[in-house]
Amino acid sequence: MLEVVGLNAGYGPVNVLEDVTIRVDEHAFFGLLGANNAGKSTLINALSGTVAARGGRIMFDGHDITGLGPEKVVELGIIQVPEGRLVFPQMSVIDNLMLGGYSKRARGQRRQRLDEVFDLFPRLAERRSQMAGTLSGGEQQMLAIGRGLAANPRVLMLDEPSLGLSPLFVQNIFKALSDLHKAGLTILVVEQNLHLTLSHATRCAVLERGRVVVEGAGDELRNDPNTRRAYLGL
Repeated sequence: MLEVVGLNAGYGPVNVLEDVTIRVDEHAFFGLLGANNAGKSTLINALSGTVAARGGRIMFDGHDITGLGPEKVVELGIIQVPEGRLVFPQMSVIDNLMLGGYSKRARGQRRQRLDEVFDLFPRLAERRSQMAGTLSGGEQQMLAIGRGLAANPRVLMLDEPSLGLSPLFVQNIFKALSDLHKAGLTILVVEQNLHLTLSHATRCAVLERGRVVVEGAGDELRNDPNTRRAYLGL
């Protein structure tokens, strides 16, 4: 469904990604793992069209989408939930969600999607009129995911969804992602939390210094020495 072939990308004179190749099958729960500065966020930003590819290809449903702007990527149904949540703090919960469903692709199903988000996160339904900036960090992460779901995604990409959250909220967030995956949604999660991601993902890839050093099922990666080296330098 989503394939990256020999991708190079970076910022200014610095090349962060070096010949990255991964494949995310339809209905997969794919974990993209690695330590700080491994290139995980650069890769997900390249998939979203906010960082330009310097080489290689990005394929979606067999079509080359390399170089498409983020607005066109969104219309294809490739939706990113950004690191740090980035909700609109002076807008209500419901207005944040409605904004997520603003694209031409999602507009006709906005009400249906809102109902699905409130079923998934009842806490958001309780706080629908509350300003997003007054929510807790975990609630804001729920809102950011809900805003992504309102965009009617075919692939939902999440950048560090556990960052800065309490263990209880982290478990709740990953339970929600697992439920979405079981319902058929393709999910790509960028994470540092190795053990949690390996326990949920159907397949994972580990980045180290902008390169994929190992890829496989969670059980295969758990005891792979390349995974240990990428995280611990061992």
